Amino acid sequence: MAQLDLSEKLAILSDAARYDASCASSGTARRDSRDGKGLGSTEGSGICHSYAPDGRCISLLKILMTNFCIYDCAYCINRVSSNVRRARFSVDEVVQLTIEFYRRNYIEGLFLSSGIIRSPDATMSDMVRIAKRLREDEAFRGYIHLKTIPDAAPELVEQAGLYADRLSINVELPTERGIQAYAPEKNPATIRKAMGDVKAHKAVANDRSFRGKRPKRFAPAGQSTQMIVGADGSSDATILGQSTQLYGDYGLRRVYYSAFSPIPDASANLPLIKPPLIREHRLYQADWLLRFYGFDVGEITAGRSDGNLDLDMDPKLAWALQNRAVFPINVNRASKELLLRVPGFGTRTVGRILQTRRHRTLRYEDLTRMGASLKKARAFITAQGWTPGALTDSADLRARFAPPPEQLSLF
Repeated sequence: MAQLDLSEKLAILSDAARYDASCASSGTARRDSRDGKGLGSTEGSGICHSYAPDGRCISLLKILMTNFCIYDCAYCINRVSSNVRRARFSVDEVVQLTIEFYRRNYIEGLFLSSGIIRSPDATMSDMVRIAKRLREDEAFRGYIHLKTIPDAAPELVEQAGLYADRLSINVELPTERGIQAYAPEKNPATIRKAMGDVKAHKAVANDRSFRGKRPKRFAPAGQSTQMIVGADGSSDATILGQSTQLYGDYGLRRVYYSAFSPIPDASANLPLIKPPLIREHRLYQADWLLRFYGFDVGEITAGRSDGNLDLDMDPKLAWALQNRAVFPINVNRASKELLLRVPGFGTRTVGRILQTRRHRTLRYEDLTRMGASLKKARAFITAQGWTPGALTDSADLRARFAPPPEQLSLF
């Protein structure tokens, strides 16, 4: 195989990393101003964005250390039987790229994942060496996110947490049966044990000794996971139920959903259904409702007999339309729990409503200034100067929110 230069490796391994759904976006198109027209440039390879807990957008170099892999997971483009162009970075090359990109102000951190080469321990060891070199040799203080390999030795995972800001361990698929069918070389028990170990190390790092000395920091940004949706036929109710359990058992910061796109390879033996990206989007919306709005899985997925979300509208609006007997509610008297269930009301809007109504009666116009989306909310609320009348129970209310029908192309 011909030797690849660094830019060729970067093109291959940054493209391969887009399947790791642990960032908010996958960058931008390549643009530059070297022709003298315009101002500024963007780098087309490997730049993605994530968000810090305080809301800051962070640019990350998002790459695989290698897309070679000894495993043959049916849903993975980089599986050993897949006919893709392969590349591999050395430890030195990843360190060099990260530092050079950082110095040019392209990035503020590194997101590093990898296929499995030689063995899980050998791969994890190289990833730890990269993080250690960046922290200790290069004095790199930027953000580091490592995709951890659950089959690696526990001491390697522990070392990774000493250098990375966040660790993530993929649960792969929503059910153990799905993993056994499509990724038989991976063990759900091993995955969960590794996630439990990260949680335990994190807890120890937060405890002070009896002298008040704090242990070394361990993955201060916590851990997350990624779940492939659409590969094994699991319903949204099953997916969200699994996510709820993961949040509770392992204290995850985030579950990332990745819509499966079938790989054109008959040997993969996967269902030939490509779920739209809108399903991935609806799962994120439902996940948010479960975590911050007081909903449970049964409520969100009760609208359809197959346990899946309504793709035509967001889950909160779908729930409100199915439970019109609850509405309209009076924004001046309703509880926080009910206000959070109003379509178009976010947590900040609800907080502002609760604060303001202590001092005066709220009018319809006040809600707009508080950030409410009244296009959605107006059918479900009353306020001084506003009542929806028969709108809440109108037969065409759903049609007002559902997207218009589209003419399908014949070609």
